[in-house]
Amino acid sequence: MDLQLANKSVLITGSTGGIGFAAASIFAQEGAEVTINGRSRERVDEAIRRIRLDHKDARVKGIAADLGTGEGFEVVASSLPAVDILVNNLGIYEVRPFTEIRDEDWLRFFEINVLSGVRLSRFYMPKMLENNWGRIVFVSSESGLQIPVEMIHYGVTKTAQIALARGLAEMTAGTNVTVNSILPGPTRSEGVERFVEDLAKSQGMEPAEVEREFFRSARPTSILKRFASPREVAAMIVYVCTPSASATNGSALRVDGGVVRSIV
Repeated sequence: MDLQLANKSVLITGSTGGIGFAAASIFAQEGAEVTINGRSRERVDEAIRRIRLDHKDARVKGIAADLGTGEGFEVVASSLPAVDILVNNLGIYEVRPFTEIRDEDWLRFFEINVLSGVRLSRFYMPKMLENNWGRIVFVSSESGLQIPVEMIHYGVTKTAQIALARGLAEMTAGTNVTVNSILPGPTRSEGVERFVEDLAKSQGMEPAEVEREFFRSARPTSILKRFASPREVAAMIVYVCTPSASATNGSALRVDGGVVRSIV
């Protein structure tokens, strides 16, 4: 199936691994001009190498910049003055009791998870509106709807992304620009993979047992009953950026494996 993404320019933040990398790989496979982003030049170059290994004709480049800072934004903006598609995927998480989350932790989470997307959308969206075509996607989380008690600061920033995407979508009325958020559920990212393996070793269990126990106790409402793969989430990200998804705007699209029980 031709997704009609050939020659579209795409920037995906935080895309040297996990969901961001999976999305970059699919975009490249579809003939888009993809820009990888990460903080480390080494990680960015390795991601480019991996994509070209799978797709020899891929048009992919990279920008090493910390988009959790204003300085990092300036690096990207000066290197890439316009894009057709912006995927705000950059994000961090950590498990920490609420009473131990300091002011500086809250600020760090908002800088990285929210303001990175604010800055880039503020920069690229006017050009999309001028061209009357564009896509902006915020990779939020089901944690934005069901705030996890073990990392409240993370959940709050994910709720903020959903609200931000909806607000920006209101600015696109009557145009061919769309803004949506994607809400993954538990996903087998590199960090999750390491966590499961380390926990399995420490408890003398197999990783598969740890995964089953996680969905029994921590996410019992999951229908999928397993971690989604990054590519399963990336498929939704890529689809919503296609011309075929033009009627999907201002939406919070769940790829959560059924963790969220609400039907709206």
